[in-house]
Amino acid sequence: MRERKKFNNLPKTPSLEFENKHWVQFSSIAGLDEAGRGAWAGPVSAAAVVLPQIPKLEQTLSGVKDSKLMIPKQRDFWAGVIKTVAITWGIGFSTASEIDEMGIIAATRLAMQRALSQLNPQPQFLLIDALVLPAVKLPQEALIKGDQRCLSIAAASVLAKTARDAHMCTQDQLYPNFGFSSHKGYGTKRHQLALTTNGPSPIHRKSFKPIQILNTLYQNTDFNDYSD
Repeated sequence: MRERKKFNNLPKTPSLEFENKHWVQFSSIAGLDEAGRGAWAGPVSAAAVVLPQIPKLEQTLSGVKDSKLMIPKQRDFWAGVIKTVAITWGIGFSTASEIDEMGIIAATRLAMQRALSQLNPQPQFLLIDALVLPAVKLPQEALIKGDQRCLSIAAASVLAKTARDAHMCTQDQLYPNFGFSSHKGYGTKRHQLALTTNGPSPIHRKSFKPIQILNTLYQNTDFNDYSD
Protein backbone atom coordinates (compact mmCIF):
# COMPACT_ATOMS: atom_id res chain seq x y z
CA MET A 1 0.00 0.00 0.00
CA ARG A 2 1.54 3.32 -1.12
CA GLU A 3 0.43 6.82 -0.20
CA ARG A 4 -0.10 9.50 -2.84
CA LYS A 5 -0.20 12.70 -0.79
CA LYS A 6 1.50 16.04 -0.46
CA PHE A 7 2.17 17.49 2.95
CA ASN A 8 2.32 21.19 3.75
CA ASN A 9 2.29 20.95 7.52
CA LEU A 10 4.39 18.12 8.89
CA PRO A 11 4.43 17.42 12.63
CA LYS A 12 7.33 18.71 14.72
CA THR A 13 8.04 15.18 15.93
CA PRO A 14 6.98 11.73 14.67
CA SER A 15 4.25 9.87 16.54
CA LEU A 16 2.83 6.38 16.97
CA GLU A 17 -0.25 7.19 14.89
CA PHE A 18 0.50 4.58 12.24
CA GLU A 19 1.73 1.93 14.67
CA ASN A 20 -1.41 2.34 16.76
CA LYS A 21 -3.57 1.94 13.66
CA HIS A 22 -1.93 -1.35 12.71
CA TRP A 23 -1.26 -2.70 16.22
CA VAL A 24 -4.99 -3.45 16.33
CA GLN A 25 -4.30 -6.29 13.89
CA PHE A 26 -0.51 -6.89 14.05
CA SER A 27 1.47 -7.17 17.28
CA SER A 28 4.89 -6.76 15.65
CA ILE A 29 5.50 -3.84 13.28
CA ALA A 30 8.86 -2.87 11.76
CA GLY A 31 9.72 0.63 10.59
CA LEU A 32 12.24 0.87 7.74
CA ASP A 33 14.28 3.71 6.30
CA GLU A 34 17.49 4.26 4.33
CA ALA A 35 20.48 6.59 4.39
CA GLY A 36 22.94 7.54 1.69
CA ARG A 37 20.73 7.22 -1.36
CA GLY A 38 22.00 10.50 -2.82
CA ALA A 39 25.68 10.09 -1.95
CA TRP A 40 28.31 9.78 -4.69
CA ALA A 41 30.37 7.18 -2.86
CA GLY A 42 29.94 4.30 -0.45
CA PRO A 43 26.96 2.05 0.23
CA VAL A 44 23.34 2.82 0.77
CA SER A 45 22.30 1.67 4.24
CA ALA A 46 18.94 0.67 5.66
CA ALA A 47 17.62 -0.10 9.11
CA ALA A 48 14.59 -1.95 10.41
CA VAL A 49 13.27 -1.32 13.93
CA VAL A 50 10.48 -3.04 15.86
CA LEU A 51 9.29 -0.90 18.77
CA PRO A 52 7.44 -2.35 21.76
CA GLN A 53 3.89 -1.53 22.80
CA ILE A 54 4.74 0.04 26.14
CA PRO A 55 3.37 3.05 28.04
CA LYS A 56 4.96 6.43 27.37
CA LEU A 57 7.00 5.16 24.41
CA GLU A 58 6.76 8.53 22.64
CA GLN A 59 8.17 10.23 25.75
CA THR A 60 10.94 7.63 26.05
CA LEU A 61 11.97 8.34 22.43
CA SER A 62 11.11 12.04 22.54
CA GLY A 63 14.34 13.09 20.82
CA VAL A 64 13.99 10.70 17.90
CA LYS A 65 13.06 12.30 14.58
CA ASP A 66 14.13 12.35 10.96
CA SER A 67 17.91 11.82 11.18
CA LYS A 68 18.49 14.65 8.68
CA LEU A 69 17.07 17.06 11.27
CA MET A 70 19.50 15.92 14.01
CA ILE A 71 23.14 16.77 14.65
CA PRO A 72 25.66 13.89 14.93
CA LYS A 73 25.78 13.92 18.76
CA GLN A 74 21.99 13.68 18.92
CA ARG A 75 21.93 10.82 16.41
CA ASP A 76 24.61 8.90 18.30
CA PHE A 77 22.86 9.33 21.64
CA TRP A 78 19.41 8.37 20.40
CA ALA A 79 20.74 5.45 18.38
CA GLY A 80 21.86 3.93 21.68
CA VAL A 81 18.44 4.54 23.24
CA ILE A 82 16.64 3.03 20.24
CA LYS A 83 18.77 -0.12 20.37
CA THR A 84 18.01 -0.48 24.08
CA VAL A 85 14.27 0.08 23.76
CA ALA A 86 13.58 -1.83 20.53
CA ILE A 87 12.35 -5.42 20.59
CA THR A 88 14.69 -6.09 17.68
CA TRP A 89 16.57 -4.06 15.07
CA GLY A 90 18.74 -4.71 12.03
CA ILE A 91 21.08 -2.93 9.61
CA GLY A 92 21.64 -3.75 5.94
CA PHE A 93 23.91 -2.33 3.22
CA SER A 94 24.12 -2.41 -0.55
CA THR A 95 27.57 -1.67 -1.92
CA ALA A 96 28.54 0.91 -4.52
CA SER A 97 29.08 -1.88 -7.05
CA GLU A 98 25.57 -3.25 -6.35
CA ILE A 99 24.16 0.25 -6.82
CA ASP A 100 25.98 0.49 -10.17
CA GLU A 101 24.73 -2.93 -11.20
CA MET A 102 21.04 -2.70 -10.30
CA GLY A 103 20.30 1.00 -9.77
CA ILE A 104 19.81 2.95 -6.56
CA ILE A 105 16.14 2.07 -5.94
CA ALA A 106 16.67 -1.67 -6.34
CA ALA A 107 19.82 -1.46 -4.22
CA THR A 108 17.93 0.43 -1.53
CA ARG A 109 15.26 -2.26 -1.48
CA LEU A 110 18.00 -4.91 -1.20
CA ALA A 111 19.55 -3.10 1.77
CA MET A 112 16.12 -2.98 3.43
CA GLN A 113 15.61 -6.70 2.84
CA ARG A 114 19.02 -7.36 4.42
CA ALA A 115 18.06 -5.25 7.42
CA LEU A 116 14.80 -7.19 7.73
CA SER A 117 16.70 -10.48 7.68
CA GLN A 118 18.50 -9.42 10.88
CA LEU A 119 15.27 -9.12 12.88
CA ASN A 120 14.46 -11.78 15.45
CA PRO A 121 11.59 -12.37 15.72
CA GLN A 122 10.45 -11.38 12.25
CA PRO A 123 7.73 -8.68 12.10
CA GLN A 124 4.17 -9.13 10.87
CA PHE A 125 3.78 -5.73 9.19
CA LEU A 126 6.07 -3.09 7.66
CA LEU A 127 5.97 0.71 7.72
CA ILE A 128 8.43 2.00 5.12
CA ASP A 129 9.59 5.47 4.18
CA ALA A 130 8.34 6.09 0.61
CA LEU A 131 9.09 2.63 -0.82
CA VAL A 132 7.36 -0.72 -0.99
CA LEU A 133 9.22 -4.05 -1.02
CA PRO A 134 7.59 -6.27 -3.68
CA ALA A 135 9.92 -9.18 -2.89
CA VAL A 136 8.85 -9.26 0.77
CA LYS A 137 5.66 -11.20 1.35
CA LEU A 138 4.44 -9.19 4.31
CA PRO A 139 1.66 -6.58 4.47
CA GLN A 140 3.23 -3.13 4.29
CA GLU A 141 2.51 0.56 3.99
CA ALA A 142 4.74 3.14 2.29
CA LEU A 143 4.54 6.55 3.93
CA ILE A 144 5.62 9.74 2.19
CA LYS A 145 7.82 11.70 4.62
CA GLY A 146 7.51 8.71 6.92
CA ASP A 147 10.67 9.64 8.82
CA GLN A 148 8.95 12.85 9.95
CA ARG A 149 5.56 11.29 10.72
CA CYS A 150 6.12 7.76 12.03
CA LEU A 151 8.23 7.00 15.10
CA SER A 152 9.30 3.52 13.97
CA ILE A 153 10.51 4.89 10.63
CA ALA A 154 12.26 7.80 12.33
CA ALA A 155 14.04 5.34 14.62
CA ALA A 156 15.13 3.37 11.57
CA SER A 157 16.40 6.55 9.91
CA VAL A 158 18.64 7.24 12.92
CA LEU A 159 20.11 3.72 12.93
CA ALA A 160 20.63 3.72 9.15
CA LYS A 161 22.37 7.11 9.25
CA THR A 162 24.65 6.36 12.21
CA ALA A 163 25.63 2.98 10.76
CA ARG A 164 26.47 4.47 7.38
CA ASP A 165 28.38 7.39 8.90
CA ALA A 166 30.49 4.97 10.94
CA HIS A 167 31.17 2.91 7.82
CA MET A 168 32.26 5.97 5.84
CA CYS A 169 34.67 6.94 8.63
CA THR A 170 36.39 3.57 8.19
CA GLN A 171 36.56 4.20 4.44
CA ASP A 172 38.30 7.50 5.18
CA GLN A 173 41.17 5.49 6.64
CA LEU A 174 41.41 3.40 3.47
CA TYR A 175 41.10 6.37 1.10
CA PRO A 176 42.40 9.38 3.05
CA ASN A 177 42.58 11.70 0.04
CA PHE A 178 38.80 12.07 -0.15
CA GLY A 179 37.71 13.24 3.32
CA PHE A 180 34.93 10.68 3.63
CA SER A 181 34.70 11.17 7.40
CA SER A 182 33.60 14.77 6.90
CA HIS A 183 31.16 14.57 3.97
CA LYS A 184 30.27 10.84 4.07
CA GLY A 185 30.42 10.58 0.28
CA TYR A 186 27.99 13.38 -0.56
CA GLY A 187 28.80 15.89 -3.29
CA THR A 188 30.26 18.70 -1.21
CA LYS A 189 32.82 21.18 -2.54
CA ARG A 190 35.60 19.37 -0.65
CA HIS A 191 34.54 16.08 -2.20
CA GLN A 192 34.37 17.60 -5.68
CA LEU A 193 37.87 19.03 -5.29
CA ALA A 194 39.21 15.66 -4.10
CA LEU A 195 37.63 13.95 -7.08
CA THR A 196 39.09 16.50 -9.48
CA THR A 197 42.54 15.96 -7.95
CA ASN A 198 42.51 12.20 -7.45
CA GLY A 199 39.86 10.75 -9.74
CA PRO A 200 37.23 8.32 -8.41
CA SER A 201 38.07 5.69 -5.81
CA PRO A 202 36.94 2.04 -5.82
CA ILE A 203 33.95 2.92 -3.59
CA HIS A 204 32.60 5.68 -5.82
CA ARG A 205 29.29 5.02 -7.60
CA LYS A 206 30.43 4.94 -11.18
CA SER A 207 26.87 4.92 -12.52
CA PHE A 208 26.19 8.34 -10.97
CA LYS A 209 26.50 11.17 -13.47
CA PRO A 210 29.23 13.24 -11.69
CA ILE A 211 31.41 10.13 -11.43
CA GLN A 212 30.66 9.12 -15.03
CA ILE A 213 31.96 12.51 -16.16
CA LEU A 214 35.13 12.11 -14.09
CA ASN A 215 35.66 8.58 -15.36
CA THR A 216 35.55 9.94 -18.90
CA LEU A 217 38.15 12.56 -18.03
CA TYR A 218 40.42 10.10 -16.22
CA GLN A 219 39.79 6.93 -18.22
CA ASN A 220 43.43 6.69 -19.28
CA THR A 221 44.81 7.28 -15.77
CA ASP A 222 45.41 4.70 -13.02
CA PHE A 223 43.98 5.82 -9.69
CA ASN A 224 44.57 2.67 -7.67
CA ASP A 225 47.07 4.13 -5.19
CA TYR A 226 45.27 6.04 -2.39
CA SER A 227 47.91 5.62 0.32
CA ASP A 228 49.36 9.16 0.19
